[in-house]
Amino acid sequence: MRAVIQRVASASAKTGDGISGEIGPGLLVLLSVGRDDAPADCTWLAQKIVKLRIFPDADGQMNRDVIEAGGDILLVSQFTLHASVRKGTRPSFNDAAPPELAKPLYEEFVLQLQTTFGRLVQTGQFGAIMQVTLVNDGPVTLVIDTKIRE
Repeated sequence: MRAVIQRVASASAKTGDGISGEIGPGLLVLLSVGRDDAPADCTWLAQKIVKLRIFPDADGQMNRDVIEAGGDILLVSQFTLHASVRKGTRPSFNDAAPPELAKPLYEEFVLQLQTTFGRLVQTGQFGAIMQVTLVNDGPVTLVIDTKIRE
């Protein structure tokens, strides 16, 4: 799994049907499921994201996690994070899991993230064309890949 985590002042995901998820201050998580991902990746990544100390404390140092900061989480599926541009200029998405494999793991990740977070996680709509808006805070943006685990 690959995730781009952004500390935001606000974020939302909108489809043709309207807003599917919206938050104030917190984390916007863009998530891509790879072909060889497993439920264990969901657990590890959810714990890592919720415990990231990227919110400022009273001294302005990044020492608080999203729970301590009182923030929310918006999760949006984005298979293009598994794009490869090794050859040419047209991205290949061969490393991304096909929808029939990705959706169950995405749903498992939502459950793991909510369990670790202890609250409802807002989401976009899996597989939909969305307009994602955000006000980046910092900016603070991190990339995590469960296969690298750095």
